[in-house]
Amino acid sequence: MKTLLITRPLPETVIAAAQAHFAVTVRQETTPLTSGELRSSLRDYDAVLPTLGDLYDAHVFADVATPRAQILANFGVGYNHIDTDAAKQAGLQVSNTPGAVTDATADIAMTLMLMSCRRAGEGERIVRAGAWHGWHPTQFLGMHMSGKTVGIVGMGRIGQAIAKRCHFGFGMTVKYVNRSAKTMDFPAEQITTLQDLAAQVDILVVALPGGADTRHLINADTFDAMQPHAHFINIARGEIVDEAALITALQTQKIAGAGLDVYEFEPKVPEALIAMENVTLLPHLGTAALEVRTDMGLMAVDNLIAFTKGEPLPNGV
Repeated sequence: MKTLLITRPLPETVIAAAQAHFAVTVRQETTPLTSGELRSSLRDYDAVLPTLGDLYDAHVFADVATPRAQILANFGVGYNHIDTDAAKQAGLQVSNTPGAVTDATADIAMTLMLMSCRRAGEGERIVRAGAWHGWHPTQFLGMHMSGKTVGIVGMGRIGQAIAKRCHFGFGMTVKYVNRSAKTMDFPAEQITTLQDLAAQVDILVVALPGGADTRHLINADTFDAMQPHAHFINIARGEIVDEAALITALQTQKIAGAGLDVYEFEPKVPEALIAMENVTLLPHLGTAALEVRTDMGLMAVDNLIAFTKGEPLPNGV
């Protein structure tokens, strides 16, 4: 039986499914693999089920000349922590778990949009601090989200799921930038450039994959283009956003607020963001629902099973 390292604790259903096909070792730490653990995982196991933060870069593969591992079955749709070219050159297949994360991540985008526009985080902090003295007509006035214009950067599965919720749930006008046009069952206008999109919308939402191609795609130019009443939402990857530029845009009131589920140097969150009342901060909750994390894990296991049978990976990357 082939050996499998699961780099973080996963739902019991997923562990059981993996144990039916592999001799499984579950690493109990919840932090990313250390430098030494990354290298030993390639030397000591036939297969690895890694996740966000397990940084399999080119240096790791260079240090393990003849890896025993033959597959990295990533837990998560994003795999920018894995140098896929270096992995393949070392003889490893790589897979991910798309689809399972779509609706849950779109739901978190809507949560952040509502919390940011309606100042929900600020309101809850006031209540918890015992500083709320009762309702009055001009208290916590935010932006009414229904009927506004949303701009979506990246119209893949998650971007389309967000757009669908915005159109059908809130009657919003949908605009987007994407490498190609998308056909959807509701109106959505493709805008040519990111800056043009930023200038036209009340809420700008990032739904792109991470990686070198998208690093700091959202920067000072983007925030300069946005309207002063607009809100910025990121449920994608932290490094897509120049966090320093975002902080400056918020501090100088170039934009009205932000809702973030991811951070450039995660899990580090800048004190400047924490200090601002017009910023909603979540701890990477995008797929944090038991059934979703179970589905993701079972999808990763399906990739592993296909690997053992010599079949094409269902979700190879």
